[in-house]
Amino acid sequence: MNITDITKRAGSNKRRKRVGRGAGSGSGKTSGRGHKGFGQRSGWRQRSQQEGGQMPTFRRIPKRGFSNANFTVRYGIVNLEDLEGRYEAGSHVTLQSMMEVGLIRNLRQPIKVLGNGSLSKKLTVDAARFSKSAEEKIKAAGGEARIIV
Repeated sequence: MNITDITKRAGSNKRRKRVGRGAGSGSGKTSGRGHKGFGQRSGWRQRSQQEGGQMPTFRRIPKRGFSNANFTVRYGIVNLEDLEGRYEAGSHVTLQSMMEVGLIRNLRQPIKVLGNGSLSKKLTVDAARFSKSAEEKIKAAGGEARIIV
């Protein structure tokens, strides 16, 4: 038996704050909302970026230059060891067939084949890009690496 078995976790049973129950309760009258203004009204919520008249952080930070991050091409990755385990010799590996065997999830994303693992089967592989080692291993196995756009 441990001490944790018999004592409550700290803060697990916090009592809710009962507001508007008289001056003696500590949160009577204005119920902790202060006097007048939007904060006192129902339905009001502080905006997360609001800084009370101070110049907001996002306006204080200088913004310069241009970023190509929005235009980067993100490739789906397929390794040769994955192709080795899921395809038979002489197969034609297309985006559609990769999706059917569960190698990729999105047909719109371009695929890059990497040379991780070995390939002993002759395969014709269609992909947007190939690493040098992947292309060499596919050709060494008697297959073909075809670049599709």
